[in-house]
Amino acid sequence: MNRPDPAIAPAAVDVAPDTVPPPIAGSPQLRFARSLRRHLLAVRVVLNALLVLALLYTVTVARVLLIPLVLAAFIGLALNPIVASGARHRLPRWLTASVLVVALLAGLGAGIGALTQPALGWFHGAPAAIRSFVPKLRSVTKPLEAANRATQTLVGGPLRAAPAQPSTVAISAWDIVSTAPKVLAAVLTVVLLVFFFLVYGDSLLRRLVEISPGFAYKRHAVEIVRSIQIEVSRYLLTALAINASLGALTTLMLWLYDMPDPLLWGVVAMTANFIPYVGAITTTIVLALVGMIHAHDLGTALLPALTFAGITAIEGNLITPMIQGHRMRLSPIAILIWLLVWGWLWGIPGALLAVPMLTSAKLITERVRGWGWFAVMVQR
Repeated sequence: MNRPDPAIAPAAVDVAPDTVPPPIAGSPQLRFARSLRRHLLAVRVVLNALLVLALLYTVTVARVLLIPLVLAAFIGLALNPIVASGARHRLPRWLTASVLVVALLAGLGAGIGALTQPALGWFHGAPAAIRSFVPKLRSVTKPLEAANRATQTLVGGPLRAAPAQPSTVAISAWDIVSTAPKVLAAVLTVVLLVFFFLVYGDSLLRRLVEISPGFAYKRHAVEIVRSIQIEVSRYLLTALAINASLGALTTLMLWLYDMPDPLLWGVVAMTANFIPYVGAITTTIVLALVGMIHAHDLGTALLPALTFAGITAIEGNLITPMIQGHRMRLSPIAILIWLLVWGWLWGIPGALLAVPMLTSAKLITERVRGWGWFAVMVQR
């Protein structure tokens, strides 16, 4: 009986387990691996879609809680450089934050007190203004009415006038009394959140960094958070300065044109400009309606709206890109989709906060690994 050579046998035993042949193309093993990979990818896509739907539902249900929180976070980010500068000059954070909050409340109170009476006057006088506005459009609507009558005559049907429905718009004292506690509670919530963000924001950041594993990871996290905080604060303050300048210029323009309540419409223009495209278009339409109600001829009536459209065109296409820079420019498609989503979820507050949230998300995803695609998609 032939025995194997002992010098060759161990080598054969060592090599045999490692020489497993790779799967052949078209073999059952390879087909099973590809099918399993496709099924896992499909399950991952379905789970991600369910996660997005769950997040949208949660954001919609919790909007009463989240809107003041997001608004306070943005205000806190905008005011944080002032508090940090005071801390570098040995001023307590609570003292600087208190002064800023009191100044913010005083400014809001003065603005609301100055604008409440004109706003209520326009609101109560809307039906009478519309009734006085309709005869001014007779020269425009008369050809349309003649064409409508001719069409009805050709068709053979009688021309029936729709009965006028009187509209009454009124605000009772009970409406104001019942709404005031909710408004005061929302304002108080935002003010308290802003104060605590300004006072304890840095300490909270330090505690979050302390629980991070590893010194290198902590340093990287601090650099990311600091850079995001600085850039978001710079963006918010710049956007606020641009919109406030636009409101002041609109107020001056309306005052020169002798339009009623120029300060009210200047504040409306400043607030609406936080909503790109939609805000400028809405303010232009409102100014056109106000001009038609106030003026006697069509040319004078449309002059304020046309002037405002020119101002916003220069601001949106020249001034804002020059000040904000290329990195802050967003794709118009991304802005409109973002506005639709957050306007649908949160209404008017969502539309006002949509672009700051999109810009902040872009700045954050630029520095977070694996999310750079989002910043590329939303950038112009």
